[in-house]
Amino acid sequence: MRYALESGFEFSDQVNERSEHETVSEKEEDDENNESGWLPRAAMKSVEGDPSDCVLVVGVSRPKMALGILSIMLLSLFLTFHMIYDTAINSLQSNNPDHARPPLILLSRRLYPSAARRLPQAIIMGVRKCGTRALLEMLYLHPMVQKAAGEVHFFDRDDNYNRGLEWYRMQMPHSYPGQITIEKSPSYFVTPEVPERIRAMNASVKLLLIVREPVTRAISDYTQLRANAATASPVVPPVISKSFEQLVLLPNGSINEAYRPLAISAYHHFLHRWLEVFPRDQILVVNGDLLIEDPVSQIQKIENFLGLEPRIGTHNFYFNETKGFYCLRNETSDRCLRETKGRKHPRVNPKVLSKLRKYFGDHNQKFYELIGEDLGWPEE
Repeated sequence: MRYALESGFEFSDQVNERSEHETVSEKEEDDENNESGWLPRAAMKSVEGDPSDCVLVVGVSRPKMALGILSIMLLSLFLTFHMIYDTAINSLQSNNPDHARPPLILLSRRLYPSAARRLPQAIIMGVRKCGTRALLEMLYLHPMVQKAAGEVHFFDRDDNYNRGLEWYRMQMPHSYPGQITIEKSPSYFVTPEVPERIRAMNASVKLLLIVREPVTRAISDYTQLRANAATASPVVPPVISKSFEQLVLLPNGSINEAYRPLAISAYHHFLHRWLEVFPRDQILVVNGDLLIEDPVSQIQKIENFLGLEPRIGTHNFYFNETKGFYCLRNETSDRCLRETKGRKHPRVNPKVLSKLRKYFGDHNQKFYELIGEDLGWPEE
């Protein structure tokens, strides 16, 4: 190391006349210092003023070590960003019940390869106004269930079915191994070609068939059709403007079997086709009337049928006095079904009710024989 003298930058003869041996030794020492991370002696010089004003500059001369430190820093920033990102995504999903709800994980689904859209392992079907939407929302309380956001109508509409299974799969939510994806479209049950199409997709799929007492269901169906017609047009079509009694009875007083709300309530006609394609133990019949009155008992049977750990209980429901039915509750919020659910039924002539129940008596017995269970629906 050389020093700047107070009288100027003059060097002593002693320093200038160092032997070649000393010069070589100093260079080797500088090289060793540089290898350990220090600057060479020639790069350091004393300056005028307080020695404490001197700054020692240290550099790293080992590129592998520098690269390793930089990699660790970048990885830390990367993980921190994704923790914040996943927290935000899960917060949004918890506030949006119709959005896919993956478990809280470290990385987003784009970076977690097991998260994918999968074809459903279970399908809810039935007849409209039997409670398919309510059943789907109740099952969605289970952390291992994912649901399609709306009715997909893949198997019962040719234009959708012709788009192929890949299109159908893309309508499903993201799910993780162990979770069950469920979709519901009530009209699957009454459409002739659907059983074969579903078996072609997945022969081991589990089917949930929800039904209600036929006469009550027919009245609810009539109520919805009338409300929809009134909403769609200020002029109610002549058929819808008729009373329920006028539509279910012919002028001679006999039952109008062609009236669709009655025709699709004869469940055994449609179940025959399903049992020709699927074994009985792959179809669970859900009592829609009990689902309204005592949802927990029905949901527990479904959890067992689907192979799910029991997680849904009385803590997930509360009775809404205004609406007259149970609403749903999870860890963060309470929620009821839309206003279109639970419409008030019109008053029906008791004699017509009795006549309809007698008419459905034989149909109900045939249905009981197919499912191996008496649902106890009234026959008069």
